[in-house]
Amino acid sequence: MPITSIDQLDPNGTYTYADYLLWQFSERVELLRGKIRQMSAPSVKHQRISIRFSRLFANALWKDTCQVFAAPFDVRLTRTREDMNVTTVVQPDLCVICDRSKLDDRGCNGAPDLIVEILSPGNSRIEMRDKFELYQEAGVLEYWIVSPTEKTIQVWKLNEQGYYIGLPPVVEGDLLGTSIVPNLEVNVTEVFED
Repeated sequence: MPITSIDQLDPNGTYTYADYLLWQFSERVELLRGKIRQMSAPSVKHQRISIRFSRLFANALWKDTCQVFAAPFDVRLTRTREDMNVTTVVQPDLCVICDRSKLDDRGCNGAPDLIVEILSPGNSRIEMRDKFELYQEAGVLEYWIVSPTEKTIQVWKLNEQGYYIGLPPVVEGDLLGTSIVPNLEVNVTEVFED
């Protein structure tokens, strides 16, 4: 039986990527350890910030082996290629992928090198705790959490033991870069301009 409405799903059920591929409804969802997370449309402020980051990353990665992708873009956080065993599918605001073997027609299968998530009202706990843990476990090398309200960027880098180490918050007036994208220079003040 085709799933054409999110109401047909059990909100307490556990699902896999194989299930996710069969859903035919328009709502955006993610799977976090098999649990459905509905996503609302981003605000205008969120979209402005996302587009600015997209432009900066795309320009810095022009003709590079790494590529940047913006939501909606499925990232399957798994170490397997079997859809029935994948229980986490996220749609980060932006992600940088340097290993092209992780890319297929449906998105990314494995951990991106860098993920940027922009906080919105109602998603702070998910981005700052749930996805933080998922990205750390999956081996995402850098995780940037962007707060439009505070106008800050928190950068987490994966250490050799597989745990995130937080850098001092990046604030307006600062420039931000990363070794993953050597040509990237983010002027934080410009990112948050209205």
